[in-house]
Amino acid sequence: MTADGLTAPPRRDEFAEARQRMLRLLRTNVRDERVLEAMAAVPRERFVPVDLRDSAYDDRPLPIDGGQTISQPLIVGIMVEALELRADDVVLDVGTGSGYQAAVLSRIARRVITVERVESLLGHATAVLAATGCTNVETHLALEELGWPEGAPYDAIAVGAGAPHVPRGLVEQLAPGGRLVLPVGSMRAQELVRVRKTAHGVELERMGPCAFVPLIAREAWPANSPH
Repeated sequence: MTADGLTAPPRRDEFAEARQRMLRLLRTNVRDERVLEAMAAVPRERFVPVDLRDSAYDDRPLPIDGGQTISQPLIVGIMVEALELRADDVVLDVGTGSGYQAAVLSRIARRVITVERVESLLGHATAVLAATGCTNVETHLALEELGWPEGAPYDAIAVGAGAPHVPRGLVEQLAPGGRLVLPVGSMRAQELVRVRKTAHGVELERMGPCAFVPLIAREAWPANSPH
């Protein structure tokens, strides 16, 4: 209400046009309406640095603190769709970063656990996730062991950084029938891979080229590797 008792006009959404432009692009590759609805609902501008908010819905990665990036919207949509999420799923998000992907996952899955090795990033992401209503997301500082074993098994695991190979530790944290999606390759260029855990072992599907920051962990790249 305004001072004179009248109802105030609704606040203009200055990102509405950019958000719709992003969704039109996503529809060229993403078919799962739940993923599209989740990405439409998450205010991506809240997860990027203030001075980059005008670029929040551009289809490109943007820098965030700690030498990390927030992935381009299209790759987020492709990865989340590849997880084949169900409403009752528990998901592990490795590499919280800005918190954006965890926010998207939280609007589809029942529960999301996300881990980040850079403490300052984790603190900021935790605050933004809370401020944007993501009440089903748990954030944790990453330990020496990759993932978050105490919350396992997971129905799906998403990894937001590139590994030199599929980490066995993450496969072990999958439930039977679980899906793991991650970039695998060199430190500069990778291929997006989906791993499915079956009764007979694991099935691996290659999904196309991508480029992510390196995954720093005992089962991936050492912290002193030249990026």
